[in-house]
Amino acid sequence: MKINQKRFQEHIETLAKIGKIGETGVCRLAHSKEDREAVDVVRLWMEEAGLDTHIDGFGNLVGRIEGKEKDKPILMLGSHIDSQPYGGRYDGTLGALGAIEVVHTMKEEGITPNRSIEVICFADEEGSRFNKGVFGVRGIIGQLEEGELERKDKNGVTRLEALREFGVEPDLSQSPVYKPGDIEAFLELHIEQGPVLESQDKPVGIVSAISGPIWLTVTLEGFAGHAGSVPMNLRQDAFLGASIITKEFNELVRNEGTPNTVGTVGSVQTFPNSRNIIPEKVEFTIDLRDIDLDARTKLEKKLYEIIERTSKELNLEYSISEDTRSDPRYCADWIKDIMKTEDEQLGYDSPTLMSGPFHDALFMSYISDYGMIFVRCEKGISHNPLEFAEMEDMEKGVELLYHTAMNIAQS
Repeated sequence: MKINQKRFQEHIETLAKIGKIGETGVCRLAHSKEDREAVDVVRLWMEEAGLDTHIDGFGNLVGRIEGKEKDKPILMLGSHIDSQPYGGRYDGTLGALGAIEVVHTMKEEGITPNRSIEVICFADEEGSRFNKGVFGVRGIIGQLEEGELERKDKNGVTRLEALREFGVEPDLSQSPVYKPGDIEAFLELHIEQGPVLESQDKPVGIVSAISGPIWLTVTLEGFAGHAGSVPMNLRQDAFLGASIITKEFNELVRNEGTPNTVGTVGSVQTFPNSRNIIPEKVEFTIDLRDIDLDARTKLEKKLYEIIERTSKELNLEYSISEDTRSDPRYCADWIKDIMKTEDEQLGYDSPTLMSGPFHDALFMSYISDYGMIFVRCEKGISHNPLEFAEMEDMEKGVELLYHTAMNIAQS
């Protein structure tokens, strides 16, 4: 292998200690003190690899090495290092540290790339703290929305306040930082977060496309009453409505979705949240995604019908807010071809597969061609402290990333 396996493993293990929970878990919420500690450590590793670094007005950590031909569109590599509140050691981290290892290996090989290379650790990919993610990547491509800095976490802290505490004075006027044509290719390495590679006994896979997600927040409002005195037929129970909608949504996706359709109700808040009061208000999130846009659109329409019908039957008021909407995005054929050629040279025989989870790469696809490499993870577990990938598999993924990056950087 070209990469330094020992150094890469040390970086993975060191970063896993920041925000560690339990034996194998990680909690590094976006813009938190743990996130900042991680950024500072990773920044040092970037500089050791020869990258000039800065933290931009969105909280992204960016490193750059100048190429021989400065007018060429750049090659960008990276991922994220923030985590879920109950997350694992490899989600995002693999791609961020793998990208640094690629550039560090080039430096040790005495290679100055023809085109400039940037390595980026995107801020708040996960979205768990402010219920809207991929903040950093949307910032650099010009897809931020009104009210982004006013969004609050569960403790009432706004994103603006969190970014300032993180050490950044947000400047949304910088958006977009890049426009189409500035970036030749964006490459992201990531654990699969699914079971396909393990089922095929393959350490590495080449991604064909990323499924498009819709994130909704549904609010149902009824009327609070004493749990012991209000007859069942006179209740306006918001939680009952949420339960019915959740059940019917699950059945809709199972029965009418494609093999790639997934739907999830992941976060539920009730008010007044007391055992002997009928729930007056419930707010819950819906995540719907598919690689087939037409199929997703049909299911979304039927979901709205379920919400409207259930609310009417239970005498509830409802509102739906849209937090995220992205179409499925396909990896560039020319990048996949390079990956397949380099993969063959390495003897991996890697399969091609799609991504159900979305990634920073999905948003980079709006301004740049992109490619992704997946690494096998045990039982497909992710967003969980049990998330695990073999070091040997991860090193193979970084090696394929290195050869692919070299091909593009020197073209």
